[in-house]
Amino acid sequence: MAHGMKRLGTLAAAALGLLLVGLMAASWLIDRDQVRRAVETQIRAATGLDLVIGGKTEVSVFPASYVTLYQVGFKHSGDGADMLTAEALTANLGLLPILAGHFEITDLSLLNPRINIVRTAEGGSNWTPILDALARSMKPGGKPAISFSEIRIMQGAIDYRDDARQISEKLSGIDLSLAWPSIARSFAATGHFDWHGERLESSLSVTDFAAAISGERTGLKARLVGAPLKLAFDGIIANRSSLLLEGTLTADSSSLRNLLRWTGHGPIGDGGFGRFNLKARANVVGDSIALTNVNVDLDGNAAEGVLTYNSTTGRPTLQGTLAADALDLTPYIGAVRLLANGARDWSRQAFDLRGLSATDLDMRLSAAKVTIGSSKLGRTAVGANLRNGALALSIGEAQIYRGIVKGSLGLTRTNDNADIKAQFRFTDIDLEAAVSEMFGARKLSGRGDLGVSLEASGANPFSLAQSLTGAATLTGHDGAISGFNVEQLLRRLERRPLSGAGNYRSGTTPFNTLKVALSIDHGVATADEVQIEGPGTRVAITGTTSIPSREYDLKGVASLVPVSDNTQAFQLPFVVQGPWDDPLIFPDSDILIRRSPATAPLLDSLKGHSARDAVKAVIDRFTGNKKTQSDGAHGGTTNGSAAHTPPSPSTANPPAAAPSQPPAANAN
Repeated sequence: MAHGMKRLGTLAAAALGLLLVGLMAASWLIDRDQVRRAVETQIRAATGLDLVIGGKTEVSVFPASYVTLYQVGFKHSGDGADMLTAEALTANLGLLPILAGHFEITDLSLLNPRINIVRTAEGGSNWTPILDALARSMKPGGKPAISFSEIRIMQGAIDYRDDARQISEKLSGIDLSLAWPSIARSFAATGHFDWHGERLESSLSVTDFAAAISGERTGLKARLVGAPLKLAFDGIIANRSSLLLEGTLTADSSSLRNLLRWTGHGPIGDGGFGRFNLKARANVVGDSIALTNVNVDLDGNAAEGVLTYNSTTGRPTLQGTLAADALDLTPYIGAVRLLANGARDWSRQAFDLRGLSATDLDMRLSAAKVTIGSSKLGRTAVGANLRNGALALSIGEAQIYRGIVKGSLGLTRTNDNADIKAQFRFTDIDLEAAVSEMFGARKLSGRGDLGVSLEASGANPFSLAQSLTGAATLTGHDGAISGFNVEQLLRRLERRPLSGAGNYRSGTTPFNTLKVALSIDHGVATADEVQIEGPGTRVAITGTTSIPSREYDLKGVASLVPVSDNTQAFQLPFVVQGPWDDPLIFPDSDILIRRSPATAPLLDSLKGHSARDAVKAVIDRFTGNKKTQSDGAHGGTTNGSAAHTPPSPSTANPPAAAPSQPPAANAN
């Protein structure tokens, strides 16, 4: 038994030795030029292109069987344009077929290949002949053009040019393994490449490769994974008259802003556009992408709906309708600061309007709740249309300040300026919340309606305020103006006109109705009508306010409501000056002096010819010194001329006696 096993091992070793000797002999006897020609013939048949060899050729049969062609190029037989160039092309050969006199390629590898892909203005490609040759060879009964099962691309690059859309792109650092369907019907590609400075891991699988290159429907799975983006598609592909994709699309990015910048799109402002993920049913036809059953999340804002992206005209257009339970728009709108940080002045920071030119937009958005900074909106429906750099926002209806707002906002970029047109109508809103958030003033409460129609142009909020033109109306009811109590002030001044050192800037003035009509011209708002009617007072105001400096320059008349028709109401003119959030209010001092029982005779007497006696008469009233009055009437002076001086009007007709109360109380 042992002797038989030993003999069998000896025979096997001898056979193996003879095989090795035969292979070594064959490697010397085989015509290397014949091998090279056989490889070139198979490659030409597989590609349908002319193969040009500009360098040397290396042929090895044993121990490794391969043919390496250096400085190769593939060209169209008609125009001679380069389709692909490579530093080296290596074709590995099957060992056993060599012994039978056949030379079959098992796999190919390309070192430093540069692949040129051109999409013509008519929609064709310079690679169409290759795909047609592959399609013919893979039809049932067709002559196989490819017998090998794998192509490896090492350190490759792809130059892509789209003549129709004037686009050019480049992929570099390509390391891919392409599994050709020499045995199975499927096709697969795995590896990585670099695009715009980022490394992307990729994988692609096609269920039926022959159907795919013939334009028939077949299954497709694709995946891209990199730092800017994770993208996956699972569905079907067809390419009869144009590319068709149907399936499930998922996308995920840690920053949509960085993703758009990476893909070559322009900037989109300074705020938001961070974490992004999308899942939808995709239907791609040519350059148009329709997404249904969309679930999208951006910066924590989740929405559902439909989206369409179209670039057939060369300018990207995004259309869609989305609905959300809650939206926080603060990151996007909050980046536009109207007021300087920690100051009362308008911001002079220039607007960033570059995002208006990035793409066209036509969106419909609805939400049950919307947050914009400190503003809270209820159910809201908004439409946004961006076309050629002009943005139009329309609010069908939104619940805000516990009321309703409708209106539109137009924004157009002109060089570095923003041209703005706004028309809004606020109905039954909380005036305190509205005025505080829109104008930074906290002096008004109540409910009412507000209408504005404004136009402005400028590169920053301050220049917008300087150019602001338009009109505004406000009607309010059942509210109050804080900062002063008009009725209390008027009644005190009616009794004691010169008690005036009191604090005018305290308390509140309730009102039943409030009417305001302003006309605005280049940042100056003129009060066409300002009427305030309260339970006990009426106030009318005229004047102007500077919007750029945020200051009042107003005059008004405050009056008490008369008790009866026969009663004359006390009226007091006043002046309002200073900043919006902390104005100063000054009553008319001349009126107060004239109404004072103590000082009115002084002013009246100054109109006569004896001011000296008038002043003495007033002093007598303050002091209660009748003797001084008598001396003043009859006494003399050092030059003895007093006896011949006629009595002054004030001394000839002295005012009524003062009430019997301490002189200090009479001073007012």
